[in-house]
Amino acid sequence: MQGLDPLQAKREALQEQYSLLSEKRLELGRSSAIAADPSMQFQLKKQIEQVDSELEALEQRLVQLDRLSQDGRLYQALLKLGYRKQVQVFRKFVQSHPIATFLIYGASDYGQRWLLNRLVQQHTRDSITGKVVKINLSRIARRSDVAALWRELAGRAGLSRQGTIAEIVDRVYQWWQTQNVLLILYDIDCLPQDFLAELLRDFWMPLAVRAWAEGTPESAYKLLMFLVDYDGCVGNWTIPFAEQLDDTWQPVMPVKLPLIGEFTESELLNWLEVFADDLSMALLDEPDETVQVILENSDRGIPEPTLDEICRQAGSNWYDNEEKWLKL
Repeated sequence: MQGLDPLQAKREALQEQYSLLSEKRLELGRSSAIAADPSMQFQLKKQIEQVDSELEALEQRLVQLDRLSQDGRLYQALLKLGYRKQVQVFRKFVQSHPIATFLIYGASDYGQRWLLNRLVQQHTRDSITGKVVKINLSRIARRSDVAALWRELAGRAGLSRQGTIAEIVDRVYQWWQTQNVLLILYDIDCLPQDFLAELLRDFWMPLAVRAWAEGTPESAYKLLMFLVDYDGCVGNWTIPFAEQLDDTWQPVMPVKLPLIGEFTESELLNWLEVFADDLSMALLDEPDETVQVILENSDRGIPEPTLDEICRQAGSNWYDNEEKWLKL
């Protein structure tokens, strides 16, 4: 940690503790799932509760340190910029249901991964301490058969490459019995439409049906799948998506969050005003001029170039911060 300021050094030490404790939590969850003796199950349950409490305390300390550091304050402020419609829809679903699939989509450089991390960090934060499976589909999509997709999923589930779809579904369901589960499929736009339809029909639907039948809206653990589209095309496919929560919605139906758009001039001005206490004075001397420069250097508010320009003007570096800020 040589060269780090005291706050950053302390944060990295706490983050290391948090990572080690998260690994312990996963191991306890696995042990609990296979324990047959009731007394052992009770002991493991108590240990899990203790570890969860320690994780929550560490998380609160990390948030406090982030707010004290310059980059941390900038990060906390950026988490409140834009994406209002996407956040509103996502929050309504996850507050009502523990099981859901979400499509995040927009054109290139519209901050899909930033939004994914923001949604999880702000609204399902505990999910990161559970089972996280990340799959980049751009490599698979270059193959002409859907079997490549199932082989990838089987491998990620810890099964042999010949594992069946039913075995994959069962493995993910078993994970969910003892922990939160996040399934993240990046570059979903690289898949042919019929591949995605098959994935939803043969994998997500039986998984969601089983989980929903045996769980409740108040289940302790979340089972969430994210489909991340970097081209903005999937939302126009003929695959059915829900767009608003109503009484008829069930988890088998994937949810399409609103299409990501540009940050507007009024959004940026309001953001600078509201979060003035957390931002560098370089951003605040002439807010109207600052916003015009940001828009000019971001192709009129495209999200990722906008975030990059804000960091630059604040004396920070977006690309360096990505490694710290984007965990997923």
